[in-house]
Amino acid sequence: MNYPTIPPIDFEASAAARKRQNSLTKPLGSAGYLEDLSVQIAGMTGSAIPDCSRKTVILMAADHGIAKEGVSPYPPEVTPQMVLNFLHGGAAINVLTRQVNSAVKIVDIGVAFDFGEIPGICHRKVARGTANMLTGPAMTREQAESAIRVGMETADESIDNGVQMIATGEMGIGNTTPSAAITAVLCGRAPAEVTGRGTGIDDAGLQRKIRIIERCIAVNQPDPGDAMDVLCKIGGLEIAGMAGVVIAAAARRVPVVLDGLISTVAAAIAVELVPETKHYLIAGHLSEEIGHRILLEKLGLRPLIQLNMRIGEGTGAVLAFSIVDASLNLLRNMATFEQAGVSDKV
Repeated sequence: MNYPTIPPIDFEASAAARKRQNSLTKPLGSAGYLEDLSVQIAGMTGSAIPDCSRKTVILMAADHGIAKEGVSPYPPEVTPQMVLNFLHGGAAINVLTRQVNSAVKIVDIGVAFDFGEIPGICHRKVARGTANMLTGPAMTREQAESAIRVGMETADESIDNGVQMIATGEMGIGNTTPSAAITAVLCGRAPAEVTGRGTGIDDAGLQRKIRIIERCIAVNQPDPGDAMDVLCKIGGLEIAGMAGVVIAAAARRVPVVLDGLISTVAAAIAVELVPETKHYLIAGHLSEEIGHRILLEKLGLRPLIQLNMRIGEGTGAVLAFSIVDASLNLLRNMATFEQAGVSDKV
């Protein structure tokens, strides 16, 4: 599969942003990571004073064959029910995107349900969910590549329509199981070290989930040095789709704000496939899922907030949009010492 070329970070733009930060009417470095974040985004976008006001969440929805094994307390039919909830504006992601004036784009990339031609959903179904990875690969290579292309095309469409920053979100009952499995393989950890409670399984359910992930890895033998092999064998269609979003956005110099574990797993796959995408990632928050911290450390990303969240849908990333806005507004709108007639330090 051919991927687009990822442009290098624009160090002239980031240097100009740093110079402006150092001239603003505040003690040098006193805005802490807000200053660093604006400098990073300047390098990503190639603009010394970036404009990322037009934002969207690309929310990929798909089902998982592994859900049949009872890895979630919720039944698989919740996936299409929640997609309809998104469509009607009743979910957490809808509330939060309205709060920060962001759009949300709902993509059916692999829900095991026929939505017909309902408007408001991007109908890009690759398959009706993945196969049960407990008995073999979750996807064929063709399906995984098709899902990545869907993600790339969806991101390109959004950017063509003026979007300047993208958050990745997802919906799919059972999807913390392939996400924990991928994290274990890519990070070289035992499943017990990276597997959390997902939508809220009890202690017995957690131990069962860990054993299932161990068996899925043993059955499929994913190659940690081959991200596509890992994705096909123990991944998900929405994970592949979000990986495609990351790749296409990076190719267009559009920053991507990651949500929790599943969103970050997709970004890790994207980085394995196209390493230069790493420079266009922002970690929105630190999820309650225990594997998320390990994965962020592998990617070298610092989460903007930590609120013990595990909703998914892109909610943590959308909350982080406000931090991004604060960072860029300070860079753009604060007066310099010279403009304000304030004496700089001696």
